[in-house]
Amino acid sequence: MKIGVLCFVTPVTADPASLARKAEELGFESFYLPEHPIVPVHYETRYPGNPEGKLPESGAHFIDPFIGLMAAASVTKNIGLGTGICLVPEHDPIILAKTIATLDYYSGGRFIFGIGAGWLAEESEIMGVPFKRRWPVTREHIRAMKELWTKDESSFEGEFVKFPPVKCFPKPLRKPHPPVHIGATAAGKLRERALRDTIAIGDGWAPLGLPPSELGNEVAKLKQMAAEAGRNFGELEISLYAPITNGDPKKIIKEYEEAGAHRLIFVLDAPVPSKCEAQLTNIAQGWIE
Repeated sequence: MKIGVLCFVTPVTADPASLARKAEELGFESFYLPEHPIVPVHYETRYPGNPEGKLPESGAHFIDPFIGLMAAASVTKNIGLGTGICLVPEHDPIILAKTIATLDYYSGGRFIFGIGAGWLAEESEIMGVPFKRRWPVTREHIRAMKELWTKDESSFEGEFVKFPPVKCFPKPLRKPHPPVHIGATAAGKLRERALRDTIAIGDGWAPLGLPPSELGNEVAKLKQMAAEAGRNFGELEISLYAPITNGDPKKIIKEYEEAGAHRLIFVLDAPVPSKCEAQLTNIAQGWIE
C-alpha cells in the first residue's frame, strides 16, 4: 500500500519544502497540497466537513499549491507531488496546463493531478464558474489540457475552451501526461458522476473518508463501468484521502487493499513547526511498512 500525506499549508504552518523533505525521509510515497484561491467572507453553502457547515479558517489561507509543490520538488528526489485537490474550473486551462507541465518537467515526472470542481458555490461564481455547470467545464478543461500536453501543435474547439493551433512548451516529463485523479466523493448520483468522469477523463479515483466496505462497493461499480467503456480497469489507481483508521493498521491496510485501494493519504490539517515532525513520524511508524 502506498502511503501519502496531505498538508494544509498556510503562512503560519511549517513550509512545504520542510514538510515534503521530512515526509520523504520517513518513507511517504506522496505529498499533497490543497487549494482554495479565495474564500468568500459571506456564503450560505454548507461545508460538508463539519457539523457547523463552515470551512475552517485555514482554508482561506492555503498557499498556492503549485508554487508550494515546486518548493517541495527542489528539496526532494523521489516522493510524488500532488494536488489534493486543484479546483480546475477556476483556472485558465492553457495557463494551468503550462504550470503543471513545468512542475512535472522540473520535478522529474513526479506530479499527480488530483482534481475537483469545488463545493463552495459562492467561490465558483466569484471565480467566473457557473456552479451548476462546473463539472462540464472541468471535463472540457481537462480534455483541452491533454491536447496541450501531448501535441506539439495543439488546438481545441469546445463550448467553454477554444483555441486555434498553438505551441505550448515544455511538455510534461511523464508520458502521456501526469495522472488525473478525480477527487470527488458525494453520494448518490453525484458519486456516480464521479465514477463516470474517472472512466471518461481520469487515470484514477480519489474519494474522501470512505470505509473499506463502502469503497469496495464503489470500486466494483467502477470496474463494471470500465468494462462497458472498453477501458483497462487495471490502469486505474484508487487513492483514499483521510482513511478510517480506528483499529490495527495492518488489518485496516489489508481491508483497504481488498477493497481495491492502492494509496491511503493521511491529512495534517495543522502542521505547525513545533509538532509537524512528530505528527509525520507517528503516521510513518504506524502505517509505513
